[in-house]
Amino acid sequence: MHSFADMVALKGDKEIGDKINKIFTKLAETNDLRGVIDVADFNDSDKLGKGKEMVDRLSNLVAIFDTPALALRNNRAEVDYLVGGAYEYMIRHYATESGKSKGHFYTPPEVSRIMAKVIGVGNSKSAGQTIHDLTCGSGSLLLKAHDEAKGRTGLDLALYGQEMENATAALARMNMILHDCCRSSH
Repeated sequence: MHSFADMVALKGDKEIGDKINKIFTKLAETNDLRGVIDVADFNDSDKLGKGKEMVDRLSNLVAIFDTPALALRNNRAEVDYLVGGAYEYMIRHYATESGKSKGHFYTPPEVSRIMAKVIGVGNSKSAGQTIHDLTCGSGSLLLKAHDEAKGRTGLDLALYGQEMENATAALARMNMILHDCCRSSH
């Protein structure tokens, strides 16, 4: 039990907060995202209310993401693009709001696309080729390079990145998952 469908099934459940926490804990463990996606407490009565108020608030939140307009169950490619794009938008604005330089962990998409063209990943000849970024930050450059290679050649090249800061490395892993470019949890 650790999927969005499991959260949808919890709507109206009197233990919805605790059970959502358990789902996020399992997702974090499975995807090496401990301390990233499992830090929110969906059972916090100070923030979410008590009893029926909490159940209704969390049920309504889950229902928002379960609407056909968001199509989180229908076309996987569209969902990955929509959610991944929203995630990149939040990363970009987080850098501004946190006072950090965007370059510290985020390469703007325009720069990433140019770099992908300059290094020639669009000329890849084999699916065995790989893309490496030794200072990957949130992984935005890796994703644009992957898109360039796949768009021009149809090849789904493996991505490898390293990042010194754990929180930023977790952002990169999450970014890969949301863009469906993650072959393993590490």
